[in-house]
Amino acid sequence: MTPGLWLGVAAYSIWGLFPIYWKLVADVPAGQVLAHRIVWSCAALGLLLAWPGRTPLPRGTVTPKVVALYLAAAILIGVNWYLYVWAVGHDFVVETSLGYYITPLVNVLLGVAILRERLRAATWAAVALAAGGVAVLTWAYGAPPRIALGLAASFGTYGLVKKTAPLPPLEGLALETALLTLPALAYLVAAERSGSGAFLHATAATNLFLIGGGLVTIAPLLLFASAVRTVPLSTMGLLQFISPTIQLVLALGLYHEPFGGVRLAGFVAVWLALVVFAAQQVRAPASG
Repeated sequence: MTPGLWLGVAAYSIWGLFPIYWKLVADVPAGQVLAHRIVWSCAALGLLLAWPGRTPLPRGTVTPKVVALYLAAAILIGVNWYLYVWAVGHDFVVETSLGYYITPLVNVLLGVAILRERLRAATWAAVALAAGGVAVLTWAYGAPPRIALGLAASFGTYGLVKKTAPLPPLEGLALETALLTLPALAYLVAAERSGSGAFLHATAATNLFLIGGGLVTIAPLLLFASAVRTVPLSTMGLLQFISPTIQLVLALGLYHEPFGGVRLAGFVAVWLALVVFAAQQVRAPASG
């Protein structure tokens, strides 16, 4: 394996292990966890940008149009992070896994609807299989898998917005988090004034985990940014299934979430869809 491939595997493996970390702060309200994640991520990214030897962006690069684009991306990733943290804290790790399994197919649908991309018959078959799987799970749950669909829709749309983002990965991520930092700080101040703030009122371990959430957030993103420079996108597309697979193993083996019967049938349909999709990507990575 090449160094770039190892970096990609590391990035997706860390994302897959995220439930273990966010379970450590499950007793903190998800809104506060999200706010701390944003604030400490921004601080860490600020230090990276201030690192000696980095070349600053040319003057005039960050225009109002660019800021608006990254504000949209920031809102989408903020929604995604909140849903994920809330779901892990409320024992819906199986559903988070489903969300990231179906994200590639949501990307396909967004490409058709927004970018007017044309798909091959095999891709439509994959989408139909995944839709069938979601329908089975809707029947099993008694309602649509809202968390999974919310995660897939928010992250898929985030990817669509980032497709036209002009800034380098580190600077772009820093701008996104900076745009969210002021509201996050305001929320934390309000929580503190109301007496519901957890930071510095919980155990020392919880305080450290809230701070460490920033590093945990940016580490896989930087690994991913390094990997994608040298690894073909088709290969990165296959590596992304590492993350939900690890999440599913954790949900079943460590957290003992319910899974079987009809739910298994729904997941099997989604997995078959991904096999069809992945096989086509391997044969024709440049096609839709």
